[in-house]
Amino acid sequence: MTQISSERIASIEARKQELADAMASGNLAPEEFVRLSKDYAAIEPVAAAAREVRRLRAERQSLMAMTKDADEELRQIASEELLEIEAKLPEAERALAVKLLPRDAADDRAAMLEVRAGTGGDEAALFAGDLLRMYQRFAEGQGWRFELISASASEVGGYKEAIASISGTGVFAKLKFESGVHRVQRVPVTESGGRIHTSAATVAVLPEAEDVDVQIDDKDLRIDVYRSSGPGGQSVNTTDSAVRITHIPSGLVVIQQDEKSQHKNKAKALKVLRTRLFELERERLASERAGARKSMVGSGDRSERIRTYNFPQGRITDHRINLTKHNLPEVLEGTGLSEIVDALAAEDEAERLAGLEEE
Repeated sequence: MTQISSERIASIEARKQELADAMASGNLAPEEFVRLSKDYAAIEPVAAAAREVRRLRAERQSLMAMTKDADEELRQIASEELLEIEAKLPEAERALAVKLLPRDAADDRAAMLEVRAGTGGDEAALFAGDLLRMYQRFAEGQGWRFELISASASEVGGYKEAIASISGTGVFAKLKFESGVHRVQRVPVTESGGRIHTSAATVAVLPEAEDVDVQIDDKDLRIDVYRSSGPGGQSVNTTDSAVRITHIPSGLVVIQQDEKSQHKNKAKALKVLRTRLFELERERLASERAGARKSMVGSGDRSERIRTYNFPQGRITDHRINLTKHNLPEVLEGTGLSEIVDALAAEDEAERLAGLEEE
């Protein structure tokens, strides 16, 4: 565990007091007060953890001095209390170190969830539908808002592709490790011989961009409108309401046709485009900062197989952290997903703490 110096602890507590004094001065512009309030809210839990470490260290030092006292009874009491402090201090120091870890600035954002059927044909589309429902139920259990942005249904059920917006507290922080290839092993309903098939779906979780994050110049866009079509190519609209937006500099293409209004389709398509452009910039900056080093669970590589859902055995395995659970139905219902999500976050935290010790 990286030792956090007394000087660092003092500077944290001093910064908290400095912000408190500034906000209490009464002569701040409203926007400045809001900015300082956000800074104070961010540093307050860190300062609380720092204060606890300082308290325990001071108490340990005092008790160590008492163990050298001439009074035997006092030495005995001090020794027993010292053992308790020595047990508490490492955990308090670890809690402070965790709070001092650099945070992903996108953790508090809403997220754009993209689920696409991969190898496996109809079975892959059905599995993509299972995953979308799993995330919807998980979101509902967290008290988040789940909104389907667009969906391309398959003829047998499920989805070839679906995009949803999930908003609420800490959405991206909890879901960001879900990006990757999800593999399913089960007997398809169309399989008369009872053979187990393997298919896959791809999940991408992107932090939603805000207008201030990505400025899109109209001249960089090519917008085409056409008549919406449903499964099998049949027309589902009698007006040219479907929208295809091409971002010329990046080559990104977004198609939106779920709404009957061309205006609504364009707005949704721009929202998806803005989020994808924001993620491209995040990936570029992360690559510059981190070089070739990848976090064990945080690479977000969509070509990487991250999890297997084995229906015959009721088993789910996350391959990045070698976690296997035998509660597949509960996970697909959303209620059992929390345990996996929390384990991935804990592993990422441990990995980043280990990285601090190496530096």
